[in-house]
Amino acid sequence: MAPAALQAMDLTSLRAVLSELQPLLVPSRFEKAQQADGHTLQLGFRTLKQRLWLEVSWLAEAPRLMAIAPPPRQGDGSTLAQQLQHGLGGLALVSLEQPGWERVVELGFAARPGDTLQRWLVLELMGRHSNVFLLDEQRRVVAAARQVRQQQSRLRPIGTGDLYSPPPPLEGQPPDLCEPFERWQAQLTLLPLPLLKALQSAYQGISPALALQLAGDTPEGQALLSQSVQTLTPQQWLALWERWQGWLQAMEQQRFGFSLGQCCAYRCWQEPAQAGLEAPEPLAINQALAAYHQDCLGSRQVRQRHHQVRQRLEQLLQRERSQMEHQEQLLHQVENSDQLQQQADALLCLPQPSRDQVAEAQALYKRARKLRRSVAAITPRLEQHRQRIEQLEASLTYLEQGPQHSHTAALEHLRSLDEDCAHLQESGRPNRSQRRQGASDTPTPLELSSPSGLRLQVGRNHRQNEWISLRQARRGDLWFHAQECPGSHVVLKGSEGVPGEADLQAAADLAAHFSRARGNSRVAVVLVPCDDLQRIAGAGPGTVRHRGGEVLWADPGRAAALLTATPPSLGGEPEP
Repeated sequence: MAPAALQAMDLTSLRAVLSELQPLLVPSRFEKAQQADGHTLQLGFRTLKQRLWLEVSWLAEAPRLMAIAPPPRQGDGSTLAQQLQHGLGGLALVSLEQPGWERVVELGFAARPGDTLQRWLVLELMGRHSNVFLLDEQRRVVAAARQVRQQQSRLRPIGTGDLYSPPPPLEGQPPDLCEPFERWQAQLTLLPLPLLKALQSAYQGISPALALQLAGDTPEGQALLSQSVQTLTPQQWLALWERWQGWLQAMEQQRFGFSLGQCCAYRCWQEPAQAGLEAPEPLAINQALAAYHQDCLGSRQVRQRHHQVRQRLEQLLQRERSQMEHQEQLLHQVENSDQLQQQADALLCLPQPSRDQVAEAQALYKRARKLRRSVAAITPRLEQHRQRIEQLEASLTYLEQGPQHSHTAALEHLRSLDEDCAHLQESGRPNRSQRRQGASDTPTPLELSSPSGLRLQVGRNHRQNEWISLRQARRGDLWFHAQECPGSHVVLKGSEGVPGEADLQAAADLAAHFSRARGNSRVAVVLVPCDDLQRIAGAGPGTVRHRGGEVLWADPGRAAALLTATPPSLGGEPEP
């Protein structure tokens, strides 16, 4: 069971990564630098046999260095990527070192192997202090991922043009395989600290994940780390010493291998009993760590994007409701126009009204006429607000029922919903350039097969709804939607064959499943031929009206079996 929090790359996993990279990457020719995002670099190297890509990140939560699959071209124009391209262009990577017990890696570059080093790329992968530096022949900083000002660090401010200085020395002493048990135990029991703090203060290179692995990587081990060193039993000390020795032997003999943990996410070193069981594949640890980080960071990106889109939709919905309430209040005031006219009539019916009373009566008549005229302006505004509120409520439904298994599909779904938000924020219909831009991006609705093999299309946002219901619909196609409930449009392609009762029921079940009423056991679903659908002039995409229709009773639970049994296509994926 892997924990939800991301496990950062520590010294042990960094050495495991370098043990795989060293024989494959040194020597190699530097070819490409690109910046994938604000805290990630991707570097391309050419060896005699292949082209390898490295990913370097100084993200505080996940600093890392590892080999990755060839990435798409992106971020060539960033300042840092251009500086690396200019500074390392034409040079060869001739050294890859990680001295001491700090998470610092130095990549040395020269014109060719054996020549004097001309450039260094220094990677400091130390949590919130992580950074990347490009150094010249005198080891002065040519470029940096982030400048460290005096107000940010009094101990080590460093920026472009400064002479590079290494990070401050670590606390504790370097672990030593030859250290006897008695001295090791005495070192850990100098102060009455919890075991985790004792390990980290006494020795270098001990991360929380490594400490948990040394304690057994079990719930009991987690409790042991919080226990004071003064209360450990002799059996606990011996078990901890045995794993300590196994870890140091693995580090010295480069006995590395990736395996999933129990309480920690993964481990990259092997105990003696695990060594030599099978021949490791090239870059197996790098690939496993890359997949782990891609999954964790992708999930985090989806969660953040989901929160942003939801917040934006809720703000828009609140604004629309507030504006509609204001228009309803204005409409309610129209009812007072008769009372105003009666007041004016009473003033003019006086035996001898004064000039001021006549003026007041005229003002009351004018105000009453203005209120009556406002009905013609308020009524369409109310209808527009109602339509937008319906679309926003449907967007919130699409948001909560979006794809979950694929980060790429989830992000694409969130992007489309965000575009819907932008369209809803605009007043009136989009201009010609916006329509042209929207038309060039073909929607990819979820597609499934009905029991008899007919295509079933499910819109997952407003643009997809309009695409399947109005633009792609043909004579004979049938449209399904949950009655009086926000949800997806479902189209059964009756134009490709004669649908049976099972096909109609499956489409109705899907419409119920992809609606806000999916938690109910029975949902009323409207069935309408697509020929009877009409686009509402001036309304947003996917807003339709229809004549007549038939009501079917659907079971959202049955749709889950259809989604599992039928592989989706065109960007869709099965629901859990």
